[in-house]
Amino acid sequence: METTSWHNLRIKLSTWLQSASSFLILLLVVIIFSVSSDKFLTASNLSNIALQSSLVAIISIGMTMVMLTAGIDLSVGSVAALSGTICAGMMSSNGLPVLPSILIGIVVGMLAGSINGGLMVFGNIPPFVTTLAMLGVARGLTLVYTEGKPISGFERAFTDLGTRHVGPLPIPVFIWIILLLIAFFVLRYTRFGLYVYAIGGNEETARLAGIRVRLVKIIVYAISGALASISGILLTARLWSAQPQMAVGIELDAIAASVLGGVSLFGGVGNVVGASIGALIIGVLGNGLNLLRIPSYHQQVIKGAVLILAASLDLYSKRRT
Repeated sequence: METTSWHNLRIKLSTWLQSASSFLILLLVVIIFSVSSDKFLTASNLSNIALQSSLVAIISIGMTMVMLTAGIDLSVGSVAALSGTICAGMMSSNGLPVLPSILIGIVVGMLAGSINGGLMVFGNIPPFVTTLAMLGVARGLTLVYTEGKPISGFERAFTDLGTRHVGPLPIPVFIWIILLLIAFFVLRYTRFGLYVYAIGGNEETARLAGIRVRLVKIIVYAISGALASISGILLTARLWSAQPQMAVGIELDAIAASVLGGVSLFGGVGNVVGASIGALIIGVLGNGLNLLRIPSYHQQVIKGAVLILAASLDLYSKRRT
């Protein structure tokens, strides 16, 4: 009897630690940098961390949905840049108002994501290959569209999206929270969310259960593209210009954030809240390393090592299960 109770206690403790691990890592990183730098816990720096993290976090919401279906999206950085530059071009060169330009940018992202999903489900091309190809195509189209030059000259209403606040929160952080709540509700309380987890758990079983696997996958990749475009548009507004090479490598941060937040690389496990905490970990890590004046190229090594560690822990957990 005692052995059974102890075994059940160990299982509950292990489950709790696994679900809370991302928060505990975030707390540990915050404590380390708080001790290392007296500038870390200032209000302005914390606001800056939230602002920096919001762009990765928005992309990680879509990345989480993709990874829950046992997929991957390597094209999000290039899609973000393409959407941001097209949105900027609509305003700067074509004279369109802010809202229609933003909607066009989001449609571009959704279209890129839908193409990714369509090639996968109808062409049977692996997600890695498909999204890697889209990474090159979207970045190339960005350079063609901009001719390799930044696009600037926007209305103040647009640049305010990246710089102004809603109460105490910067607008990108406010948008991140809204999108996070919507995604959390969809994945947890709707039939579509159930389908996403079911496909990641066992795609063949989901198909036999009557789930339209192809349609769900296309929608998931379209959502990922749309969220990448939102992040790219906000980044453009924040920089006051559309840079052809912006958002390079942000897909690595989004994947690392999702895995750090407990999203399995094998599908079917994880949630968007954990991924957002993972994005905060990435943001705190980058901010703290900057405060400690660690060179940027060293930071890339550290971020890569963090991703390898997170993936290794995920694989270890999967094997134990």
